[in-house]
Amino acid sequence: MMHEKDSIFDQLTAREHERLCFHQDPETGLKAIVAIHSTTLGNALGGTRRWYYESEADAVYDVLRLSKGMTYKAAVSGLPMGGAKSVIMMPHRDTPRTEAEAKAMGRFVNTFNGAYIAAEDVGVNIEYVDWMASETSHVMGGETVSCGGDPSPWTALGVFHGMRACLTHSGQGDDFSGKTIAIQGVGSVGKSLCKLLKDAGASLIVADINKKNLDFAVETFGCVAVHDDDILKTECDILAPCALGGVIDGNMVKHLRCPIVCGAANNILDDPEEDAVALKIAGIVYGTDFVVNAGGLIHLAGMHLGMSTSELQAKNDEIFNTTLQLLELSGSASSTYAAAVEIAKQRIAEGQETEVHAG
Repeated sequence: MMHEKDSIFDQLTAREHERLCFHQDPETGLKAIVAIHSTTLGNALGGTRRWYYESEADAVYDVLRLSKGMTYKAAVSGLPMGGAKSVIMMPHRDTPRTEAEAKAMGRFVNTFNGAYIAAEDVGVNIEYVDWMASETSHVMGGETVSCGGDPSPWTALGVFHGMRACLTHSGQGDDFSGKTIAIQGVGSVGKSLCKLLKDAGASLIVADINKKNLDFAVETFGCVAVHDDDILKTECDILAPCALGGVIDGNMVKHLRCPIVCGAANNILDDPEEDAVALKIAGIVYGTDFVVNAGGLIHLAGMHLGMSTSELQAKNDEIFNTTLQLLELSGSASSTYAAAVEIAKQRIAEGQETEVHAG
């Protein structure tokens, strides 16, 4: 397992990254990093995360993990896109978003000439994306300058399809009536997921470090709120981590009181190769995060590729069948995660072969 203490080149080599680029803008104080993991299948689309990191090493570790996940996400979804991610290192936890900073980030993105296409992620909103888009055409997810809008409802819909597949695989059909879903994080994606699940007849238990988000979920969807420290250990039918990643490790697996883990967060598992095996040994069905949370990517990448609304909808609906197929394949693999990675790697390898033949 690689860690932030390993050298940058060690991390790049281990994860097979193409590029890691640092940028600083003296005028605005912007400090940002872009990681392009793979462009084998096409230009690499991935969100811009604006976050306070304790160290540069933490930021590098995060952007490398996230960008590799985007490659797998695009490949397993059957999209002709590569994987990348960017992070903006906030100087303080409460540093406000500014148009000047966003434009500086847009100029940085523009230096990649389309090899990297930015989008929204944690800490970045539609307005910020449009500010970036005033400096580059290589960004998706805005409404006035860029296009695509908020991808979170599409991400939530994909997770909903993934949950249906997990229930079906478990022999419970895809009926949510009488089911209890515990959702960690009720921000943009979590709220949309709450609505889908509530309308489908599920009971909801929620947690969020943001009291405003939590109160909204309780008042709007009749959710039961618990402390964020307790949500992962809550007894439920499906546990859905929908906040930041790395929340489930080998030790946490022992404390889970659910038969299914399926959520929207990226990198839910701290060490996916080992932790996915621990989940399988514990008899817990795992809807692989980069498979079930691909709805937002499918929406923005699909728009970038010129797909129609009906094609985008159909592509999102495919998450159900893809998840179900991977869960069935996981019986002969070490874990669901391993089965998903194998499919993604096969598609990337096929893309490399196509490149060779074309050349």
